[in-house]
Amino acid sequence: MEKKKVATPLVCHGHSRPVVDLFYSPITPDGFFLISASKDSHPMLRNGETGDWIGTFEGHKGAVWSSCLDNNALRAASASADFSAKLWDALTGDVLHSFEHKHIVRACAFSQDTKYLVTGGFEKILRVFDLNRLDAPPTEIDKSPGSIRTLTWLHGDQTILSSCTDIGGVRLWDVRSGKIVQTLETKSPVTSAEVSQDGRYITTADGSTVKFWDANHFGLVKSYDMPCNIESASLEPKSGNKFVAGGEDMWVRLFDFHTGEEIGCNKGHHGPVHCVRFAPTGESYASGSEDGTIRIWQTGPVNPEETIESKPKQSVDEVTRKIEGFHINKEGKTEEKPSDA
Repeated sequence: MEKKKVATPLVCHGHSRPVVDLFYSPITPDGFFLISASKDSHPMLRNGETGDWIGTFEGHKGAVWSSCLDNNALRAASASADFSAKLWDALTGDVLHSFEHKHIVRACAFSQDTKYLVTGGFEKILRVFDLNRLDAPPTEIDKSPGSIRTLTWLHGDQTILSSCTDIGGVRLWDVRSGKIVQTLETKSPVTSAEVSQDGRYITTADGSTVKFWDANHFGLVKSYDMPCNIESASLEPKSGNKFVAGGEDMWVRLFDFHTGEEIGCNKGHHGPVHCVRFAPTGESYASGSEDGTIRIWQTGPVNPEETIESKPKQSVDEVTRKIEGFHINKEGKTEEKPSDA
């Protein structure tokens, strides 16, 4: 089968250690944004379309395993190996609050109305913090059967999905009762769980399998075997007709949602791919790797006659111009520009 040509990605440097989590904000009046978590302990905020660096969140003293933005991209949250989760002002980079834990925090997620933050990790406890009452003790939800790996909200703020580091399945927790009401069964531990933008599907990656579940009735809709162990998968948010997956073989692959056929294969990372996410426009997707880089790939090419060389050169020039403009216009910003080393 002939491989389809794909455009050269935008390569985003700055992290000095592996990139382990990526999160796109919804589209806001100022565009959309990408936040990355890394073992270097410094989450980074970027323009989601161009990859331009905006700022670095300084304050954690251990690896950051998860980071996210609220719906307006005004606040960020991060979960760290330093036994804390932090709430940040995404405009200034200031810490708004630090939520102390008793062990490593692996995951965090804002509720859809952005009033709550859920955290989880090695303690096997889901904690829900009220962001309007930062000093109030959190609501603690029954012990998870294993160390928590991923967290996301479903159905407004009524349900939380969690997966574990060492056992298979995705558990659906009822926030009011604090109990598990459903389990989506998988053979291997789920390393990635995503609710689609339209709320129809839950996309999971476990072992070498990508699965799609009905987010309302929780039945398995599709299951595809992948060429290698996959760490992360993401469904295209607009038409829902394709998905991206990345894992241990360092390739970032694009697949047809309806057939599972591989329709694109991107190589460029120099280490396993830990996270992939589609941008909210569906026009691009990002991957983060053990090699410390983020790569933003175009979903195209739309026009097969378009040359591969023309687009990236223009994009690199454009990014350089924008970064230079940023430093002239944003003088006095507290964060320093990360090196490209």
